Amino acid sequence: MACPNGELSILLVGEDEIARLNKAYLDRSGPTNVISFPMREGPFSEINPDLMGDVVICLETARKEADAAGIDMERRVDQLLVHGVVHLFGYDHEQSSEAAAIMEKKEKELLALL
Repeated sequence: MACPNGELSILLVGEDEIARLNKAYLDRSGPTNVISFPMREGPFSEINPDLMGDVVICLETARKEADAAGIDMERRVDQLLVHGVVHLFGYDHEQSSEAAAIMEKKEKELLALL
């Protein structure tokens, strides 16, 4: 990702907290699995260019998704962390199906490194 000295904040929360953040910052109702807050864009991005941002992961939702997919919890949290980090670098699967495919490819590349 061309950010060898990047700083990342990771917050692990429950469904109530991620639902609160989801509503407050994205105006979406209910819990979600991961939310990213990029710090490399916006009016204060030049203060610390190595500060990538924050990734918030809901462990309750991750557990449900891991169980549904038949994978272990650690693998699901890894997937969500990578997904969140890729968002911090400007990838956005909600733009279009092409953007989603590009983002998924980058996620797979990064997960293969773990």
